[in-house]
Amino acid sequence: MTGEHTAGLRLGYGTNGFANHRLDDALRVIADLGYTSVALTLDHAHLDPFATDLPAQVRKVGHTLSVLGLRCVLETGARYLLDPTRKHHPTLVSDEPGPRLDFLCRAVRIAADLNADCVSFWSGIKGAGTSPAVARKRMRAGVSVVLEEAVCHGVALGLEPEPGMFVQHLEDALALRRELGEPELLGITLDVGHCVAVEPVDAAECVRKAAGLLVNVQLDDMRPGVHEHLEFGEGELDLRGTLAALRETRYEGVAAVELPRHSHAAPDVARRSLEALRTAAAAIEVG
Repeated sequence: MTGEHTAGLRLGYGTNGFANHRLDDALRVIADLGYTSVALTLDHAHLDPFATDLPAQVRKVGHTLSVLGLRCVLETGARYLLDPTRKHHPTLVSDEPGPRLDFLCRAVRIAADLNADCVSFWSGIKGAGTSPAVARKRMRAGVSVVLEEAVCHGVALGLEPEPGMFVQHLEDALALRRELGEPELLGITLDVGHCVAVEPVDAAECVRKAAGLLVNVQLDDMRPGVHEHLEFGEGELDLRGTLAALRETRYEGVAAVELPRHSHAAPDVARRSLEALRTAAAAIEVG
């Protein structure tokens, strides 16, 4: 097994793209392909944060990550973990965000035990009857609660701008961070596909704009105006330019492929994705 490092990046793959695999099997396939990191989505089938034997599960996963040489970040975008009938509910901007706050604080504690780089999270969709002012107040309050837990455990948080959510654009996330006093442990998770879909500038420029604050990068392709995670080459992402910007800004953290709807062909998709990343990286070297 050979580890994949590209311009200081730790290239990885997200376990939400291996939903049909046991977590242990998914981690081994990811490592055997040559990835050196993993974006681990806490979910009912992949390290359930509400499991009665959670400490034992965490120890087992931590051992596996160590043996395989995989660095990790924790993702918290499981669709039906908190409510079996409502996708991603409740959120930080819901009327009753308690279960989400409990989940995120659990994620922080798990991240500390796994020595994960960060816990990545998003705001959620603002309800039709919720004003922007109320949503912003809820967001500030909720992030503050999770930050207290993060400070206790020394775990970084990565706020991810997500198309269609209250915090949709990179500038929204940066503005919220400023409102909270620019806390050291609150960084940015950047999905480069989202930049194609909704940002006014390309992914490379978003990387430069977030330079120094990035704690997690998600890699995928998209088309303008469409929030659909695609394999590289199927959308309009300038992969070479994006990787070059990550190198230019000296980002050396996890950069994991994010293809949550490709579990039906996970090993093949993960292999093709790594080949595309290697080709783009080689083009940068030649250029």
